[in-house]
Amino acid sequence: MPSTSIDHAFTADSAHGAAGDPTYAGALSFMRRRQTKAVDGTDVTVWGIPFDASVSNRPGTRFGPQALRRASAIFDNDPQFPFDTDLFEPLSVVDYGDCLLDYRLPETAHETIRAEAAALIARTGFLMTLGGDHSITFPLLQAHVARHGKLSLVQFDAHQDTWPVATGGDGQPRVDHGSFVKAAVDAGLIDPTTSIQVGIRTHAPEHCGLAILDGEAVEEMTSAAIAEAILSRTGGAPTYLSFDIDCLDVAFAPGTGTPVAGGPSSAKMLAVLRRLGDLRLVGADVVEVSPPYDHSDMTAIAGATVAMYVLGLLAQKQAG
Repeated sequence: MPSTSIDHAFTADSAHGAAGDPTYAGALSFMRRRQTKAVDGTDVTVWGIPFDASVSNRPGTRFGPQALRRASAIFDNDPQFPFDTDLFEPLSVVDYGDCLLDYRLPETAHETIRAEAAALIARTGFLMTLGGDHSITFPLLQAHVARHGKLSLVQFDAHQDTWPVATGGDGQPRVDHGSFVKAAVDAGLIDPTTSIQVGIRTHAPEHCGLAILDGEAVEEMTSAAIAEAILSRTGGAPTYLSFDIDCLDVAFAPGTGTPVAGGPSSAKMLAVLRRLGDLRLVGADVVEVSPPYDHSDMTAIAGATVAMYVLGLLAQKQAG
């Protein structure tokens, strides 16, 4: 269809309805949503956390939110597959922009994220976060638990992220992208007996009680069986979904900090997400997209599509 708008991120007068910007032009926000700090009463607020100061291998995820927004421009105003509908008719969605972090003081980042996320959660129905390295999920869980109580965690990842938590010179814990799950279990933020990790292809010192569908299991199972295992494990409990893009095989997501071979395709994991309509989602993130290592944007396209699928699930629930 011919384009009907330009710079919809700035010119939109509603949080509903599809944009009509050309895919190759116009101001960038996630899926061309109106970019605003006025999030009160919206169904979903999308925001970015450009932070990568706790990575153990390659940096670059501070550019993740920008890349995910840019990649999302490919979702034009047609009905989104496989939902066959304009997601933004039933669902009011805005893009808040990014969390402002002081790059000089990385040790203050997590508290800044927690406080700003908590303020947003009090004003909007659902917070969709674009990362950022995986350590940001810890303060996001803190903020969501303060609102919803202890949560189940559904984690798509190549890594368990249950490594020991470091202690800073001030005696305070320092959660990194490989220890946020252990920190969350130890802090009582998530219930490991109703939490599950999908796509794991590395070993860690402990499992912390979470169920694991490792890379070999995911390869053998159908997408429907994986989705059923997730729904069975969470059992209808309020759930936070965290999708580390390195869950995908490096062939589909080379632009990430700690890539691991032997993972599933984007097609298979999207098919799993599509079948999670009964998941009681209260928040979600897409993390570890590191665009400097992917000249083709395939990693960002995969990550943006994951976020779009989350919005699709929410839109379907909203529409009844």
